[in-house]
Amino acid sequence: MSRDRSDGGTGYAPYSYRTDALVPPFPDDRPIIVFDGHCVLCSGFARFVLRHDPTSRLRLLAVQTPLGQALYRHYALDHRDLKTNILIDNGLPWFKAEGSIRMARHLGFPWSLAAGLRALPPRARDALYDLVARNRLQWFGTRDTCFLPDPRDADRFLS
Repeated sequence: MSRDRSDGGTGYAPYSYRTDALVPPFPDDRPIIVFDGHCVLCSGFARFVLRHDPTSRLRLLAVQTPLGQALYRHYALDHRDLKTNILIDNGLPWFKAEGSIRMARHLGFPWSLAAGLRALPPRARDALYDLVARNRLQWFGTRDTCFLPDPRDADRFLS
């Protein structure tokens, strides 16, 4: 089946990973952001989420973890060439710009104003997302070790 990863859950049934023997069970009762724990920009975004998530609803998961790797493979993404964060919300994956817009919505006002980006055609939004994703390591750098949460935030991370 062809899967269009540019507009979210196209082609994926809700909670499809639950029936994938290669994806270990994990708590999915709250939205999960799968991010590159070695990328300075992505790790900075994870810290931003921790500070600005008013309900502590969002969970975070580094793609470098076994679960993160399994989810990348499940969604037919290259786990060695990380070009998108994933938001898993109500069992559905959201990728690229749409995923980011939906992440911002969970952070409340003023971050939810990012929904205004939906005025742009999806291809334009994803082209901008791809530009940043392609250059993020050159522009912002990499971490020598995967981002680790402060022990006070450990319950917000999956591993």
